[in-house]
Amino acid sequence: MITRRTAVASGLGLAASLLLPSTRASAAPARPSTSAALPEDLSRAVVDSTLARIPDPADFGAWGYPQGLFLLGAHRVHQRLGEPSYLDYIRRWVDRSVDANGHIDNSFDTLDSMQPGNLLLVLHEETGDPRYRIAADSIRQRFTTYPRTADGAMWHGTSKTNELWADGVFMAQPFLLRYGLAYGDEQYAYEQVTRNLTTYFAHQKADNGLLYHAFDADGDAPWHPDPATGTSGYFWGRAIGWTAMTHIEVLELLPADHPSRPRLIENVRHLARGFVRYQDPASGRWFQVVDRGEDDRNWTETSASAMYTLMLSEAVRQGYVQGAEYERAARRGLEGVLAKVTASGDGMVDVHDISVGTNVGDLEFYYERARSTNDLHGLGALLLMNERLRH
Repeated sequence: MITRRTAVASGLGLAASLLLPSTRASAAPARPSTSAALPEDLSRAVVDSTLARIPDPADFGAWGYPQGLFLLGAHRVHQRLGEPSYLDYIRRWVDRSVDANGHIDNSFDTLDSMQPGNLLLVLHEETGDPRYRIAADSIRQRFTTYPRTADGAMWHGTSKTNELWADGVFMAQPFLLRYGLAYGDEQYAYEQVTRNLTTYFAHQKADNGLLYHAFDADGDAPWHPDPATGTSGYFWGRAIGWTAMTHIEVLELLPADHPSRPRLIENVRHLARGFVRYQDPASGRWFQVVDRGEDDRNWTETSASAMYTLMLSEAVRQGYVQGAEYERAARRGLEGVLAKVTASGDGMVDVHDISVGTNVGDLEFYYERARSTNDLHGLGALLLMNERLRH
């Protein structure tokens, strides 16, 4: 099984670990005053607080990508700490959907439904139980028949004919690549994953360094695509964040000599320029509608901000981008995300201002999305950011 690198920093190293290549000799940035009382190991506190609130995996929700995102983050904390209760929780949640024969009662007709498959891969590696390999195989087999656009990009869902949503790449492509590397299916995985990332990006790319939320090859989606480009009208923060994280996850696993690497790195550079351009100078975060920070109906959103911070910090660390502006944006992003985390005297932490699940919509739709505390989208994004910054 291919796994991510083991984290090496600990404790208050969260902020200190964002020591980017040209600044390693400098002092670590100070924590924002609102985060001064945060626990020393924030990742552990986020996982512990969530499991304390939802101690029974039966209450954690059905098979779905928000649950899969958070538990993927929890597994990365488990990799660092070796905390058996985290792995046990993941296993008990997955076992609610995987029967004794490895069957999952799911048709996998959306990319979203494939994202928890990442947990099947880690459980097979951790436990050796063949049920998890059988279940993962069923998702892999679905890719063979899953519908695609004429240029080979997977539809967001079988009911979303010829629609590509920027959210979707994170839901399917990292699983497919990890599956291929784990089980000798690399060539299919390399071809499909890189084709989907590059095709999605080409259709959704905007000149300002961002991505439109969605593209419809038919031009008849209910969210009224632009008749000339097929794109939706707005730049929703978390959709772009999903794509940003996917590029980092894929580049980490893709061979160094793979011919698609330069194009994927150029995609990262495109997004990095947009992230620097539209970062809120007051908070260090990014807005729900990324390019409209001047609109007082808009608001800075925590999950997207964590995703952008993850991509920027890793892009600098890997040398995909160079320049003080990217280092500064990553540091300010970290500070801004931490400022949306609060701790109480009993050790519980809360993460605020997270957009709930969101479809493609008009401007008011994005502005009026509920601003949740401890929504799994934000908790999972924070865990992935924090654990990666511990490299």
